[in-house]
Amino acid sequence: MMLCRPVPVDQSSRCRYAPRTWLLTRGRKLVPKIAVSHQNGTSSSNGASKLEKLHTKLAIIGSGPAAHTAAIYAGRAELSPLMFEGFMANGIAPGGQLTTTHFVENFPGQPEPILGIDLMEGCRKQTLRYGARIFTETVNRVEFGRTPFRLFTDTKEVTADAVIVATGASAKRLRFPGADQYWNNGISACAICDGASPLVRNHPVAVIGGGDAAMEEALFLTKYASTVYIIHRFDYFEASRVMQRRALTNPKIRVVWHSEVTEALGNADTGLLTGVRVRDNTTREMSEIAVNGLFFAIGHKPATNFLGGQLELDDMGYIVCPPGECTTSVPGVFAAGDVKEHRYRQAIYAAGSGCQAALQAEHFLQALAQAHHERTHTQTGSMGSGGDSDHEPSPSLAEAGGSAAAVGKH
Repeated sequence: MMLCRPVPVDQSSRCRYAPRTWLLTRGRKLVPKIAVSHQNGTSSSNGASKLEKLHTKLAIIGSGPAAHTAAIYAGRAELSPLMFEGFMANGIAPGGQLTTTHFVENFPGQPEPILGIDLMEGCRKQTLRYGARIFTETVNRVEFGRTPFRLFTDTKEVTADAVIVATGASAKRLRFPGADQYWNNGISACAICDGASPLVRNHPVAVIGGGDAAMEEALFLTKYASTVYIIHRFDYFEASRVMQRRALTNPKIRVVWHSEVTEALGNADTGLLTGVRVRDNTTREMSEIAVNGLFFAIGHKPATNFLGGQLELDDMGYIVCPPGECTTSVPGVFAAGDVKEHRYRQAIYAAGSGCQAALQAEHFLQALAQAHHERTHTQTGSMGSGGDSDHEPSPSLAEAGGSAAAVGKH
């Protein structure tokens, strides 16, 4: 699918729109120090021995608000982080899910609605300004079992003293005729993001799903839409009883039981969604429902497969962190944003999480350096008093992790 955004392409042409894939160039160089990986996502044919080797104090994996905020804070702390924004990782362009959002109206400092793609472009420029290096490559594999940690892309092997994972989560989407065509032109996976848009306000909309998320989306949409249809394939909801009661007693909500959407319908001239075709799973009868908005509420999938089970994950695949923390089951590896938090899924929340991860990573690296200094001092003293040592042992992650935790609490 190629969605369009209002950017000038050719001043001499009457065409005023360019496909989103133009994001990858936008009439500019990808900026210095950026390397583009193989577009097909396959491994380099030269083999691991030909990988470019780099080392950094801090590596950041991701490209959304959490990753960029972490990179900005780390850059200002003079950590010179390396950031891997991915190349169409999980089918999403660099910049994360916001690149699939039309207008963002609830991000502080933006008095006027701003295109999600432009908001992330600004984040990217700010990241570069403060010293981070950005690679448009996808991290395919990591090794967190020893230090320094290792990250692998198609062209690079990177060692890092600390890592922030901010790879986010992508909304699960249904595939049926018109689903891609009207994505972001009436079809969405975030009611909070798009529920107040003119496309929805005072018009009928539909939500697909039967869990708590679907109930929450539907209830939120009743603030703006004239009618909210909940389309569910079963004759019962999986949502909690309290959420079911709230939805079923809301006068604006109508439930379409044991039914599935088979096609999204739209206006060929405007390119906007105008309705859905629905099949009753009991009678097999087909019907049409006129709606201006269709919201998928069937869950999200965190981008954690590349971790290879080396970090503790919950039952849904999200990275497990202690309450209020960004630390993970491996000292020195931190998580930020939607990859660890499935409740809020908001850009500003992810940005705050990225700030916290960067500060905790900075404290960890300070503690690591301090432990290294103290161990070096001890070794020097030992050698001066007759002890001998050919190697200077590295400070343990446990030492650094404990010290960093103590620093972080002050």
